[in-house]
Amino acid sequence: MSQAFTMDADWLPFHPDPSRPHFILPPGAVDAHCHVFGPGDEFPFAPERKYTPCDASAAQLFALRDLLGFSRNVVVQATCHGADNRAMVHALRQSGGRARGVATIRPDFSEEMLAELHEAGVRGVRFNFVKRLVDPKPDAHYHRIAERIASLGWHIVIYFEPADLEERWDLFTSLPTPVVVDHMGRPDVRLPADGPAFARFLHFMEAHETVWCKVTCPERLTLAGPPYDDVVPFARLVTERFPDRVLWGTDWPHPNLKGHMPDDGALVDFIPRIAPTPDLQHRLLVANPMRLYWPEESAHAG
Repeated sequence: MSQAFTMDADWLPFHPDPSRPHFILPPGAVDAHCHVFGPGDEFPFAPERKYTPCDASAAQLFALRDLLGFSRNVVVQATCHGADNRAMVHALRQSGGRARGVATIRPDFSEEMLAELHEAGVRGVRFNFVKRLVDPKPDAHYHRIAERIASLGWHIVIYFEPADLEERWDLFTSLPTPVVVDHMGRPDVRLPADGPAFARFLHFMEAHETVWCKVTCPERLTLAGPPYDDVVPFARLVTERFPDRVLWGTDWPHPNLKGHMPDDGALVDFIPRIAPTPDLQHRLLVANPMRLYWPEESAHAG
């Protein structure tokens, strides 16, 4: 029996008519951070969720992929679905091999469940520490999951805010897989990119060569609004300092934004401002995500 869900009253739906970007993406570009929501009557939202979004289907995601000029997607499990990965897996199976996934799992997932996720195209798990979105667990919970997935060759995506980096430093630096940080650890863009606050995050990347970073979500980090001038110094600094460990994605359908809903075409036009050369653009959008999510194809191409 289908379930009816009503999105939160203050929810901002994704842009209904995004523009075609002026920036031409390099061939093979990957949108390395996006989501699907439901549709709720087919893939119900989790009872423990802290928000109820609009529906955002795989078909709508892939239509946006084609409009913007991407070749592939990495679909990250949304917190509104909890550890029920069916909507994300459905998207992977509908992609014709052009999508990979990042799942949310529990320590008690069976080997069969993990194998099924891998076969569908999952190549990582996400640990979310943002307290307004989830209820974070003790470190031991995450270590148990990390031990389960390391043998699969998966990586771990971590989403946190600046205070969490200090609080969870021992956990983050002891994970046995590559680690990918969402949205640069959400820096405070009121402060200078070369100042002491962001220096801790840069040290995290410098001291640990298995740490990657998504230089994503200017619309989420900005205080000034479009065209996100206040975010450029942070994202460009990370991209130029760690060119082989950066990823970029749209974050469509932009969950939990309250100020404005971005035009995804304008977000793509943000890319050359943080990766100003063709070489940096190719690494950010093609070489790096292919190495992480399609390593068999990346090695063959190399």
